[in-house]
Amino acid sequence: MADLPSLLLASLSPGTRRQAEQNLQTLSLQPGFLPQLLRLVLDASQDRSVRLAGSVYLKNTVKSRWEDEESAVAEADKVTLRRDLIPAMMTLSGLSDKAVRAQIAETISSIAVTDFPEKWPDLIDNLVASLSESNFSVNVGVLQTAHSIFRPWRAATRSDSLFTVINFVLSRFGKPFLQLFQYTAGVLLSRSAQVASKSDLEFAAQTQVLLVEIYYDLTCQDLPPDFEDTQNQFFGAPSGLFLQFLDWDPSELRGDPDDISPSLPSQVKTHILEIAEVRSPGLNHGSGAVEALVRKVWELIGSGKLPGLADDGLVSQALRFLSTAIRSGYYKDIFGSRDTISSLVQGVVVPNIGLREHEIEQFEDDPLEYIRLDLSLPASSGGLGLGSHDVVTRRQAAADVLRALVGSGLETETTEVAGAWIAQGLREYNENRTKEDSWKAKDTAIYLLTAVATRGSTTQHGVTSTNALVDIVQFFSEHIFQDLEADPGSVHPVLQVDAIRFLYTFRTQLTKPQLLSVLPHLVRHLGSNNYVCYTYAAISIERILFIRQGTQLLFAQADIHEIAPHIIHALLLKIEQAQSPEKVAENDYLMKCVMRVIITARSTLVPDYEKILQRLVRILGIISSNPSNPNFDQYIFESISALMRFVVTSNPATLPIFEQALFGPATIILQQDIDQYIPYVFQLLAQMLELHTTDVPVAYRDLLQFLLTPASWQQKGSIPGLVKLLKAFLARDSAHMVSTGQFTAVLAVVQQRLIPSKINDVWGFQLLQSVMQNIPPTQLKQYFRAIIVALLTRLQTSKTDSYVYHFVHFLLFSMAINVEGLTPDFVISAVEEIQPQLWSQILTNFVIPQTPKMSPKDRKVAAIGLTRMLTQSEVILREPSMKTWPLAFDTLAKLFSEPQHLTSKEGEADQDAGLTMIDYEEQTAGYQAAYSRLAASETVEADPVAFKSKPQIKSLLTAVDPSSLPFVQSLVAAGYIA
Repeated sequence: MADLPSLLLASLSPGTRRQAEQNLQTLSLQPGFLPQLLRLVLDASQDRSVRLAGSVYLKNTVKSRWEDEESAVAEADKVTLRRDLIPAMMTLSGLSDKAVRAQIAETISSIAVTDFPEKWPDLIDNLVASLSESNFSVNVGVLQTAHSIFRPWRAATRSDSLFTVINFVLSRFGKPFLQLFQYTAGVLLSRSAQVASKSDLEFAAQTQVLLVEIYYDLTCQDLPPDFEDTQNQFFGAPSGLFLQFLDWDPSELRGDPDDISPSLPSQVKTHILEIAEVRSPGLNHGSGAVEALVRKVWELIGSGKLPGLADDGLVSQALRFLSTAIRSGYYKDIFGSRDTISSLVQGVVVPNIGLREHEIEQFEDDPLEYIRLDLSLPASSGGLGLGSHDVVTRRQAAADVLRALVGSGLETETTEVAGAWIAQGLREYNENRTKEDSWKAKDTAIYLLTAVATRGSTTQHGVTSTNALVDIVQFFSEHIFQDLEADPGSVHPVLQVDAIRFLYTFRTQLTKPQLLSVLPHLVRHLGSNNYVCYTYAAISIERILFIRQGTQLLFAQADIHEIAPHIIHALLLKIEQAQSPEKVAENDYLMKCVMRVIITARSTLVPDYEKILQRLVRILGIISSNPSNPNFDQYIFESISALMRFVVTSNPATLPIFEQALFGPATIILQQDIDQYIPYVFQLLAQMLELHTTDVPVAYRDLLQFLLTPASWQQKGSIPGLVKLLKAFLARDSAHMVSTGQFTAVLAVVQQRLIPSKINDVWGFQLLQSVMQNIPPTQLKQYFRAIIVALLTRLQTSKTDSYVYHFVHFLLFSMAINVEGLTPDFVISAVEEIQPQLWSQILTNFVIPQTPKMSPKDRKVAAIGLTRMLTQSEVILREPSMKTWPLAFDTLAKLFSEPQHLTSKEGEADQDAGLTMIDYEEQTAGYQAAYSRLAASETVEADPVAFKSKPQIKSLLTAVDPSSLPFVQSLVAAGYIA
């Protein structure tokens, strides 16, 4: 491991990165690697880049391999890390070690998720023992560690196990924490001699920042008794610690006025107001605590105070606190009067709602970041945009105060007050149009109007309910439409963006004819030279095409068939103009719009599909040299998949064109091992193979041998796509797989790679079910006993609830499907060969208890499987197996007593499932690409067991076996079948 520093350095260089990562991966499998890496990180004599790269690699390795099934971290290394990580955090307490310390804290947090408290019971005791009243630099490391462990509780679902962990922590950490909080606060607020130097003051302030964050962590789920007993010390008016800290602003810690990073006092105040936002509904409403907090906030941010960029987080959080207090409904005596609303709008909302100089600069110089921030709206209002709700700009938070007032029954007063400011802004713009900055007044007026008009909204649908006192359509026609139809350059680009955003925001409030009338204007803006303008046009078009009425899309292919090629051309032109792979993939909003237009236009794109396909493939070739944007990747593959789906369905003769265009890039991606794209490639290949209705081309068969090699299955993210592709082979080319014996390699993958894995067993069952459907039982029989043994071995050694469910579903599925020669006794006899009466045990202990837990979509399979077993199996009718017959019959009868699970609902089989909601999540898996499903490539699979209604159950039973008639009659007599 002597060359570890050089490998870490090499991993930072694009030219040597891949080889260095491969060498690091090999090295990381050796016992003792992670402790050695930690020692390297702590070695102050090493290059800082090496230490930082080492800390990142340590964190990533722990995340991906701590509990990995195949290459888990050695137990001895785990023990060493659990022992050494806390002292490491204290060693990294210097200001220069902040970045490395953050990585080590994340490492501890990752380990704690799986090991704490059962395998790491002394973690909290070690943290408490490390706290110091004399050394705040040590406290910073300890508290950052604690915060990394506790912070996930904020987003966790309430459960008994969660509260067990929280109570365990509080029993050891609660009292020492409160003591340290009060001690540190006293030192800072009294400015004791202990923080006489600036360095000591900074460490104490950093400690206080973390203490406030941890206070939030420990109280986010519920208020513990010790915290409830001391609540007055923190919130009490007029001298509670939180109130005092809202006034705390030592000159030494204010920082440079041009610095964009929040000062330590600003961070303390921001986190206090986060706590106040969460805790204000639970405070004693007669104690004056909230009233005192509101006054402090008003003093803090009123009339445009704190104008600096560094204080944006504080101002936004202060405004969010006000919004929460207003929405709670407890403080109408504070906010309910017209005078208060007028003062609030004038002193707090208006000063913070206008665009500031740095935002205007961002609009011009960093447009994509401007868009992301502008689309990121407050979580408390439901959000209107696409971005992260963690980042809220001042103007969004100020607008949310207005929405809170409108939504709290104060719409009349709020609308009148805001309306005066809106009218003033519009008047100022109209009277001074020739002045350079006159557009700012109209921009502010439009933003105010949007805020006061909104009562409810969601990220997907925009505004869902509006303020009845505001005529949105009239405002649009009088003040917005003129900017929307104006030629580029004739009005300020911000106002054109405002016009487009107004449409985007209120899209569901407009009728279909109104939207169709403005769609050409949005398409025209796709040709704008302004980045924000054409991107907002793309975003708006995409969201308009996404609008649904009930379960149906508002816009059909007939609505946009003429304009769709022009939209796609304009969007691809903007993407293609970029000069580098990173820039090509930068704007995923454009590619998402391409995807949505293809999904909406569908088969009407047949005349233009070849040009579109060639351009998409060309773009894919450019970005594959350096994949940089997972969102863009998802949308371009969805676009290709959707184009293929609708064009080939309309004209099957076009399939060879798609294969000719895609086989080459797919081969290159597989050969160059571009792991981000391999899962998509497998899904596209599967989609093309599934579209074949006659003989399978040789090119696919040549690929099959590669797919069945162990190397293809090493990439975790590739497994679902590989399974989908093998299922396509089994469905379309099973005869060839039988003649060549290749299906046995599929069985080997199931037995050796998928079923033993807790992560991948579900894919193993999917593949196994496809084998049962497509491989003749005569060919399968000699291998089936070994399959059952593999399934039972996993059941005995490491069963999980999920595994038991899929195991039972597989058995019932195998007995339910209509395959010649595949009878219930085919399954049961294989089990009985392993051990006599084993089937009775499986039936009693697993099948019967699990069947009532089947999800509605699986209950049809369960019902048919049990029915065929009861009526067709000879083994089940022999002693002593026959003793289980009544138990199985009772289970089946109970299924029939819940007919809602056994009937097909109108429109249940949506052939376009998933197309209108491309919803995927990026999962972290170390250096391995996570699986991203291609929704456009999926259609509703044919039901393997025809089963729609109760009469069909009866006819099925009697058709299967005339001797089952008494069984049917007993069901009728019991009332289970009409």
